Amino acid sequence: MTELQNRIRRILDAEAAAIAAVEVTDAYEAALEALHRCRGKVVTTGIGKAGYVAQKFSAVLCSTGTPAVFVHPAEAAHGDLGLIAHGDVIVAFSTSGKTREVLELIELSRHLTDAMVIGITSHPETTLRQLCDIVLDMGVIREPCPLELTPSASMAVMAAIGDALALVLMEEKGITRRDYGLRHHGGYLGHKARTENEE
Repeated sequence: MTELQNRIRRILDAEAAAIAAVEVTDAYEAALEALHRCRGKVVTTGIGKAGYVAQKFSAVLCSTGTPAVFVHPAEAAHGDLGLIAHGDVIVAFSTSGKTREVLELIELSRHLTDAMVIGITSHPETTLRQLCDIVLDMGVIREPCPLELTPSASMAVMAAIGDALALVLMEEKGITRRDYGLRHHGGYLGHKARTENEE
């Protein structure tokens, strides 16, 4: 391999190792139970890179049988907090667990609803952990970025946790190819869901 290929391999390996290091605890079962029992919708939130992961999680949930919506923490302060209702479950993504806008959204939602809050975070001492009913710990992650700043490994872990929750939840709900195709009817996946026999 060339030097460039080795550097690429190092980053891929670092992100894969960060995902593999996640400790799957009883909190994951509690989170799945809360999501399965959700009487309303799942509200995902996060800001910056974590916000993009939260949006992806919401999109995957919608296509796999669980109604979900992303609420931007900054927009929540200007009226979008009203999207959160009784019976909802909030899933907050924040590596640091210290992001002011995310913490405000959770704190203020408590005045409006009985929504349960699941937090996905890394840093061990954070306000987010205190505000959440359930915490999914990402573990302490060292970013492979040469500056140790770009949140690549942490976002890979965050996305993988969201995928694991969504896909196990889909399985627990008994979502079929037909069910998937009804929600995701467009494009290659929609065509595949409609035309292939269920296994």
